[in-house]
Amino acid sequence: MKIEGKEYRTIWYEKNNVKIIDQTKLPHQFIIKDLKSVKDAINAIKIMEVRGAPLIGGTAAYGIVLAIQENNDPEFIKKRAEELIQSRPTAINLKWAVDRIMKKLSGINSNQILSIALNEAKEICDEDEKFCENIGINGLKIIEEIYNKKKDTVNILTHCNAGWLATINWGTATSPIYHAHKKGIPVHVWVDETRPRNQGANLTSYELNEEEIPNTIIADNTGGILMQRGEVDMCIVGTDRTLSNGDVCNKIGTYLKALAAHDNNVPFYVALPSSTIDWDIKDAKDIPIEERNSEELSHVEGIDENNKIKRVLIYPNKSKAMNLAFDVTPAKYVTGLITERGVTEASFKGLKKLFK
Repeated sequence: MKIEGKEYRTIWYEKNNVKIIDQTKLPHQFIIKDLKSVKDAINAIKIMEVRGAPLIGGTAAYGIVLAIQENNDPEFIKKRAEELIQSRPTAINLKWAVDRIMKKLSGINSNQILSIALNEAKEICDEDEKFCENIGINGLKIIEEIYNKKKDTVNILTHCNAGWLATINWGTATSPIYHAHKKGIPVHVWVDETRPRNQGANLTSYELNEEEIPNTIIADNTGGILMQRGEVDMCIVGTDRTLSNGDVCNKIGTYLKALAAHDNNVPFYVALPSSTIDWDIKDAKDIPIEERNSEELSHVEGIDENNKIKRVLIYPNKSKAMNLAFDVTPAKYVTGLITERGVTEASFKGLKKLFK
């Protein structure tokens, strides 16, 4: 996708370094950062220089490559792999990517291990890009159906950032939107601000602007009244982990949007690549829900009058804050899952039919 008219991916390998777009600086600064070591990759995931389930998986895969470049001793690599998995607990793509690349390296001699790891990391990223493109093609059909009935701008509400900045390219929730826009279907996106890190405002709106797609940032609690007024035709969100029964774990606030959509008969879709499906956990209560630093709530960043990025406290000094990063939307509130293999009901039966 594009930034200032130039095509980019979110991550790539160049001259023994891994290149990323530092998302903690967006939208005010566009900075490409080098990850030179596996510790750099772990830190980038932890502090959310990279974020979004598919991109975290791709970064973890390249993290293994960086580890091998430092020391190709199997015990060293195994320990770094475990550290990568622990860097953020909720997004299943992280463990999936590390397990996949470590399985590929099993039994490989030290002379081949780097080239095989590098090829596998690249394949993981290339595969995600293709999956996300196919998610867009499959989701486009839903937008087309709405447009053919409405014959007017299709208003889509999304939450957090499930755009190309959260993946390798295209995005998950945004991919159908990009495909619709490219086809000439008039779309407008209601962008949830998505407190506390404002990933909707800072990232989703930013990338939609770069693609010249009309969008409006709204406070997280505005979606309900827009649905009541008939100003939302559909919701599309991403997911960090989807259970085989169709329950969806995504950025905090997703559950409340699903409830509002259900109450107002607004279709609520979840877009995901198959790497985000957890086939092992059967009960949503067993999903590890990340609790992040409360300062993400109590402080905000912005540009001051001198065009400098400044961080300020917005809460009373004595106040405590709780910062849960994700919630779970039960399958019964999900209209359908948009995957690279098609659209299905949010159920074990539906997913198993697509992914035998």
